[in-house]
Amino acid sequence: MGLIRVQNVTKQFGTQIVLNNVSLELNTGETVGLIGANGSGKSTLFKLIAGELQPDFGTVTRSKGLEVGYLAQEPELSPRNPLHDEVASAFADLLVLERKLHDLSEQMAAHHHGPKLSALMSEYDRVRAEFETAGGYAIEQRVNEVLGGLGFTPADYSLPISALSGGQKCRAALAKLLLTERQFLLLDEPTNHLDIDAVRWLEKFLAGYHGGAMIVSHDRYLLDRLADRIVEVERQRLTSYSGNYSIYLKAKGVNELTQQRRYKKDKVFIEKERDFFARFHAAQRVKEAKGRIKRLERRLDAGEFVTEQTVKRKTVSFEFKKSEDRAATVADVEDLSKSYGDKLLFRDLMFQVQTGQRFAITGPNGVGKTTLLKILLGKVAADTGRAVLDPRFEVGYYAQDADDLQPGQTVLNEILAVRPEMSPTAVRSLLGGFLFSGDDVFKTTEQLSGGEQSRVRLLKLILRSPNVLILDEPTNHLDIASREALEEALRQFPGTIIAVSHDRYFIDRMADRLLVMRPEGCKVYNGNYSIYIEQVEAERAAAEAAVKTERRKQSSKQKSSKPRSPEQDRFRKLSTDEIEALIIEREERIVALNARFADQAVYKDPREVTRLRDEFDRLKAELTAAEAAWDRRAAD
Repeated sequence: MGLIRVQNVTKQFGTQIVLNNVSLELNTGETVGLIGANGSGKSTLFKLIAGELQPDFGTVTRSKGLEVGYLAQEPELSPRNPLHDEVASAFADLLVLERKLHDLSEQMAAHHHGPKLSALMSEYDRVRAEFETAGGYAIEQRVNEVLGGLGFTPADYSLPISALSGGQKCRAALAKLLLTERQFLLLDEPTNHLDIDAVRWLEKFLAGYHGGAMIVSHDRYLLDRLADRIVEVERQRLTSYSGNYSIYLKAKGVNELTQQRRYKKDKVFIEKERDFFARFHAAQRVKEAKGRIKRLERRLDAGEFVTEQTVKRKTVSFEFKKSEDRAATVADVEDLSKSYGDKLLFRDLMFQVQTGQRFAITGPNGVGKTTLLKILLGKVAADTGRAVLDPRFEVGYYAQDADDLQPGQTVLNEILAVRPEMSPTAVRSLLGGFLFSGDDVFKTTEQLSGGEQSRVRLLKLILRSPNVLILDEPTNHLDIASREALEEALRQFPGTIIAVSHDRYFIDRMADRLLVMRPEGCKVYNGNYSIYIEQVEAERAAAEAAVKTERRKQSSKQKSSKPRSPEQDRFRKLSTDEIEALIIEREERIVALNARFADQAVYKDPREVTRLRDEFDRLKAELTAAEAAWDRRAAD
């Protein structure tokens, strides 16, 4: 088991200390979630472990031979390489062996009857064995599986890296890193630019990964499913918590309460000792006073006391208009269809949203989630069917790409413009719950980051107190603390919520009904995302069990049938040219089959995946047998 050890490390940039005397151990048998506010030092810690930065004090060491793979937020790729070739370069050593096999094959054909043939055949067998043992024949399959899983299509494979978008480049770098199979991975926001299907695929890939990983992510659902441990970066320090994200939340709450109690107790003791010194350092008990103050200072220097009060994030409390008590259908969608040119988004979509419901909409990119919201709002026309919002309800809409903040306006005044009857003190309290503290409230809208702007826009929308909130990806650009502040606000909202989101944790906390939109169709589920996944997994398990049962039946039939002739007998009837033609044909079929593995639709049908893998194994076996027959014929 490999080990990474960070010992007493301090790192600062100019006068700003980012990490102060931190220590940490990581091993290849665990997955660690790294969390902390933006700018707290997470990426700095990654760069120290990866060797891209050196500590100012302390050491970072690795076990001998331990290979660490690092996915940065701004990856470096060869711009001229096609996507497929750049990702496949993860197998550089195997590709060298593959070229060597081709060269040896050509030499064997050129010296078919020459004295060098025997030596060439021996070398070919040795290289082929090495290539096969290292998984060389599965290179294309593995490349296609990873590219397909991360949302690329075969049409993307030939695109040069320079032609890809920023998000596509990040996905390409992630694909390449996953295929390098390093013993420990450092993944900095790997789920950025991934839709919900790609995130689920990555989650399953990492769950089965042979090595260890440390992951920086705002995806709390992923951290719940994968993390064995959570490490938090806060106030230049690292604190480690056993368990996943949800367990960390509970442990942190207990830890904060314990720290606060210790702070109060230690504060009383420290003040008592200092008061004693102040009263007696010049009196008869001067020796005792000096001794006690020296002991106190030594203990303070050793960090035995809690000297900082625990800073708990402010909670937010809203005053909403009285909600409508009447039971009514807020949204009614019937037989709805929408296409753009030849691209069908959805067909025959049907659902209703009742008052007070939390209705979530999710699915991969390109299925029309945002378009559906715009049809509901009357901003886009449907092709067929009807989508009606009850006009008696006041609707508040949060769009992904809207820019409804006033230039030059401060955060405080943006909120006062919505609720002018509130005092500045009350508004500042609300802003504190949305993580704007101190002088942050006096920043102008142009000075805000993308996440800060999103928080202001969401708070303004909620404070307008509409009956219905329609939210399009409200957690985009928000860090974990901001997402939790939003969720707290939405839990207090008394009206109806319709939200498009790929944030599975957000859906779990907010939704009581879920519309899943997929290219093959749309379906409404009662419950949140976890309940939906339970149903999907149960259906998949049933399908896989049916496939296994069918395979057992087929195997029994084959065993009871008359044994076939040995494989060698079949090749004896073929000429050398016919065997060569058979080899070429099997190779072409394997190439075509590899292309199927890149089809995202394949991963939605477990029976099709099983069938393709069985066919791949059968073709590989036939190819190996044909090559062995050709070798024997050449030797004769």
